[in-house]
Amino acid sequence: MACETNTWLVVFFLFLAANCMQTLGVSQVPCLFIFGDSISDSGNNNELPTTTKSNYKPYGVDFPLGPTGRFTNGRTEIDIISQFLGFENFIPPFANTSGSDIFKGVNYASGGAGIRKETGSYAGGSISLGSQLAHHRAIVSEIATRLGSPDLAQEYLEKCLYYVNIGSNDYMANYFLPQFYPTSSMYTVEQYTEVLIEELSLHLQALHELGARKYASAGLGLIGCTLGIVASYGTNESCVEEQNTAAYHFNNELKALVDKFNSGFSADSKFIFLDTQALAIYLRDQNGFKFPESPCCEPGLTGECIPDEKPCYNRKDYVFWDAFHTTEKWNLLNALTNYNSTSSSDFTYPMDIKHLVHYDIKMEMDLTDHSTSQLSATE
Repeated sequence: MACETNTWLVVFFLFLAANCMQTLGVSQVPCLFIFGDSISDSGNNNELPTTTKSNYKPYGVDFPLGPTGRFTNGRTEIDIISQFLGFENFIPPFANTSGSDIFKGVNYASGGAGIRKETGSYAGGSISLGSQLAHHRAIVSEIATRLGSPDLAQEYLEKCLYYVNIGSNDYMANYFLPQFYPTSSMYTVEQYTEVLIEELSLHLQALHELGARKYASAGLGLIGCTLGIVASYGTNESCVEEQNTAAYHFNNELKALVDKFNSGFSADSKFIFLDTQALAIYLRDQNGFKFPESPCCEPGLTGECIPDEKPCYNRKDYVFWDAFHTTEKWNLLNALTNYNSTSSSDFTYPMDIKHLVHYDIKMEMDLTDHSTSQLSATE
């Protein structure tokens, strides 16, 4: 019976994927801007002085261009979402973007990066969220120059989607590494989470000033169940619950921030929350993967694949590609649900990405103005 259920789930997800891919080539938004860490990085770390790199084999074994700097065997989750959105090509990394490419969007994500500037620095260089915002300011300036004025740039950028997926490293590669960082002696987990959310809030507001109007903000997954964390704690393959609990607190605060912004910016913006942890629990409990607790490639000391080592052949049976990052199969299941939550709205709040990109902010502005005028007339 379990086998039949899993087969049905696979068929269902494949049907959804085929349905979503029908719009490929006709993008539903003019551009997509991506902020984050190794979950979304597509090559920004390649030339950085860091051990957090993936521009070598066996990474990219299932990607058409081979190793590009993506921390998986094939496409990342946001790669797949960009295809669902209809983009003909993947959004280029900031490190390699040029010319008119910027009008389709830019990927600023950097492996090892966090909300806090110092996060991940023990492994070498990474591009923190603040620095990613600085890069975006430069891109916005260039778009304004090419279009002829800041007003025309603003009008164009308001139509784009802004995807933010960051925060895991602020726990895994900061708070829970007391040998490198003092944050755990300065804050309780709850206090630290509030500090992270406050800093993230400021960055999202800065994005708003640069023209962002439609935001998809991803929560943190089951960081305490990543193979690298489990191995470092020596928990005999059991998840590290203190890290999962920290991620849970972060997600609750991020969801509350989405509510706050949707109320505060209701006249011109829309924010959604992607509940990565709840989705991970759901997918994990379906037991659709034969090897949920083993890496497909052989990880080295830092958790990335050992260069040129041959990976597993049955990659669709694995959740994890290396000690910290997931396979394309897992990324696909996440992307499908976050883009189009037809089966359940438990994982996207208050709507999924498909509905966000088609959401008519102008209509809401008109309704708000109409309600305000009616209220004024009755006073």
